[in-house]
Amino acid sequence: MKITVPHIHKIEGEAGFWAKVTKTGKIEELEIQTLLGLRQIEGILIGRRFFEVPMIVSRVCGICPVVHILNACSALEKALNIKVSDSVIFLRKLMLANQIIQSHTLHLFFLSLADFFKIENDLDLMKKFPRESKAALKIRDFSLKVIKTIGGRAVHPITPVVGGFSKLPEKKEISGLLKDHEKVLESAFLLVNLFKNLDYPDFKRKTIFASLVGRTEYPFYEKKVISANGEKITIGDFYSTKIEEDLRTPPVKKVKLKGKPYMLGAMARVFNNSNLLNPKAKKIFEEFQKDKKEIFQNIFYNLFFQAIEVLNFLEESQKLIRKILETEIRQEKPEIKIQPASGLSAMEAPRGTLFTYSELDKDGRVLNCNIITPTAQFMNNLEEDLKTLLLKILKLSQKEKIRKIRSLIRVYDPCISCATH
Repeated sequence: MKITVPHIHKIEGEAGFWAKVTKTGKIEELEIQTLLGLRQIEGILIGRRFFEVPMIVSRVCGICPVVHILNACSALEKALNIKVSDSVIFLRKLMLANQIIQSHTLHLFFLSLADFFKIENDLDLMKKFPRESKAALKIRDFSLKVIKTIGGRAVHPITPVVGGFSKLPEKKEISGLLKDHEKVLESAFLLVNLFKNLDYPDFKRKTIFASLVGRTEYPFYEKKVISANGEKITIGDFYSTKIEEDLRTPPVKKVKLKGKPYMLGAMARVFNNSNLLNPKAKKIFEEFQKDKKEIFQNIFYNLFFQAIEVLNFLEESQKLIRKILETEIRQEKPEIKIQPASGLSAMEAPRGTLFTYSELDKDGRVLNCNIITPTAQFMNNLEEDLKTLLLKILKLSQKEKIRKIRSLIRVYDPCISCATH
């Protein structure tokens, strides 16, 4: 039996699905087929001057350009031994937190939710959930406004540069963001309650969770340590010796951890750092977890974890805005000493840990660079989950099998554009 899904709609980018199953129920072949070509952005960067890199790298993706530009800046700052001020870090964190908020909200309400109600038309979804649809739009409007205020544009921001920002926002602009915060927080509770009460499919498969870890705050910006299956590993060790890219499967360099598939993103971050969630998000998660057994073995709960992160990062945004207002915001021009050097940075993108590596020559031009995106890392894990699902749904009609396959793929929120950069 062959199962073919030529197009998985409602994901970022183009992908399909292919599987071959014997009459006895054995899966002979299964693959997520990437339908986008390799763009070779890393190749485009070779020979470029270091200050050109962040803007180019941000073009990897239109959904998560913030983390790409910030991670590129951070990697180059490490290479050039540039220290940025607290106010720069606070502003960058605020941008990144709100990129995660807007991406999760888009995915939760407009890409995945309809699968649980067999709704094909988004207008029907909005009619079924009028309050929640308005809440989702309110949250996204707020997060995009934050990104635009700091980054100059809501999509592909232009102000982050190596060493800081080319233009800083006024404090009154930052202060103005607090005006809508409480109403947006109320909208987040609506979204959390919706995904808390969904009837999630019965699914079970153990997996390895990898994410940045912190000691005092929920980690998403520039941490030095990753936790994978309980083992704490420096990002340098993880990047250089623990994971391996499969160059035989273009255009996506699928990644494994010590030869095994692993999962990233909201589910992994909460698994490794639930004790560091902000108070409102932490309370809801702990109440929810009491009633659920083996919650981290059902990948469909990734949606609930994304909703928890929306609330968590809205709480974090309020804290960051207040820190920014208490800190002097001034334009900085750090001295940059050009020299042969390399730098690696890891930050949490909406879908998981993003690695950006840059190597410069004596003139400050790019000799080598490498970007390992979350989707490339979790693609193997997605295929393993699809194998588990497929064995459970073989007796269903072809139409129903395809519906459930699409639903599971969308739960991961894969970004094919990032994976084929």
